[in-house]
Amino acid sequence: MSRIGKQPVSLPAKVEVKLNGQSVTVKGPKGQLTINVHPAIGVEMEDGMVVVKRQNDQREERALHGLTRSLIANMVTGVSEGFRKSLRIEGTGYQAQLQGKSLLLKLGFSHDVTIDPPVDVSFDVPKDDRGRLLHIDGIDKQVVGQVAANIRKLRPPEPYKGKGVRYIDEHIRRKAGKAAK
Repeated sequence: MSRIGKQPVSLPAKVEVKLNGQSVTVKGPKGQLTINVHPAIGVEMEDGMVVVKRQNDQREERALHGLTRSLIANMVTGVSEGFRKSLRIEGTGYQAQLQGKSLLLKLGFSHDVTIDPPVDVSFDVPKDDRGRLLHIDGIDKQVVGQVAANIRKLRPPEPYKGKGVRYIDEHIRRKAGKAAK
């Protein structure tokens, strides 16, 4: 039995789950998320908790058991609390600023990069950090992580001076430059 899959997902206040065949919809104060569950996996409500069950012990179903439980738990967390990824921008002249809901990035290119947020995702650039810190907030953990990865991919941190876009908790292993003769 999957250690993760067998744990029930508890529902906080103001979060409701609707089961419609293989479709699971989670609705909360921050929004609504829907997922289609694999036919080999069953989702049930028991005592105000969501329980994920599988039909047998085949390898694929064992893998899907824990995955489905984690996806539902992330949906519950997303609609109740939300998710946040933070990025730090390092480098002379590199900065981020908001233009309405869009994000304008100056990353040393000959042009500025504008990023429009997907649905249910918002950007936040604190004023006190002079455009060096960027927060990405949303209710879908996968979408928030993918948007953060796409922004980081524009200018990944380089190992010599550390310039670029990095996650707030990411450590860049620095290399020594050329040795003088």
